[in-house]
Amino acid sequence: MEGYAEILTGVCAEGRRLTRDERDALRSRGERAAEVGIGLRVLVRAHLSAAQRVLPDVPHSAVGHLLSAMEQAVDAFAEGHERAQRLAIRQEEAARREFVDDLLYGRSDLGRLAERAVRFGLLLSHAHAVAVARGPEPYDDGCAVTRAVESSLFARFGDRRILLTTKDGRLICVAPADEPEVLTHFAKQAYAATGGGQVAVGRGHPGAGGVVHSYEEALNALDLAARMDLDDPVLYAADLLVYPVLARDRQAMADLVHTVLGPLQQARGGPKPLLDTLTAYFDTGCVTAQAARRLSLSVRAMTYRLDRIHRLTGSDPGDPVQRYTLQTAVVGARLLGWPDQPL
Repeated sequence: MEGYAEILTGVCAEGRRLTRDERDALRSRGERAAEVGIGLRVLVRAHLSAAQRVLPDVPHSAVGHLLSAMEQAVDAFAEGHERAQRLAIRQEEAARREFVDDLLYGRSDLGRLAERAVRFGLLLSHAHAVAVARGPEPYDDGCAVTRAVESSLFARFGDRRILLTTKDGRLICVAPADEPEVLTHFAKQAYAATGGGQVAVGRGHPGAGGVVHSYEEALNALDLAARMDLDDPVLYAADLLVYPVLARDRQAMADLVHTVLGPLQQARGGPKPLLDTLTAYFDTGCVTAQAARRLSLSVRAMTYRLDRIHRLTGSDPGDPVQRYTLQTAVVGARLLGWPDQPL
């Protein structure tokens, strides 16, 4: 505030407005005030107090100049203060985005990453799990869906070392692995806020590398859901571990599908109706009536299809031993996209 009273006195004496240099100087002072943490309310009060001290010495005819100068001064000071605040916010957002990218991709020195994590509420020495939500549209940090989920999370759990962010249009929540209720609540809120999106939850892993591992598990679960037509609203990577194992040897899986299900290509209408029949049968726990309802078939028609599959493949879906081979081949077909994609 140094020199501000003298500026007001000069303005009143000369009957003028603030000069450009004076306004620029006030903007700079507003920026410096914001940088050292002085609130705008305190500064406005100080400007008003300075004007009150000058007022008794101002001629009545110059009071209008005083008020005009004070208005210009407060406006310039506030402009500088707000500019500094916006810059600080952008810098904070950039630092947060850089940290999130490094955290989820493991591109930074792990020791340095752990130090930076404390600033954003995470203790990477502990185990963490990651949940990823996708919806019908991409989401960013400032959108209404993100804000709604964030408000619900922090209203219920407060500051429990939770990181909520977005990446590649998806919502991401990083939480301590020993507090599964956080990710359960996130999944529920994200499903509702995205209008029926899908959420995948990775397993808990320790350390900074553990966050990357859990994040990749969640992404892989979402990718698997798309390939396998899994429509569960919440997917847990721990429940899907068998699929990466089956898909690890693609050639062996392709051979199994070709050998076991290849004969279905001889069926009238191609293999897909019978493959859908097997999928529904296995997905319903091998309950013929329930599978028939899922396919909008009669039980008799469903039984006929199962018999047809038995005759073509030589494997009986009702036999426990042969059923395992058939079911594994069906899973392989879904993973490989057969018969739409060539083996």
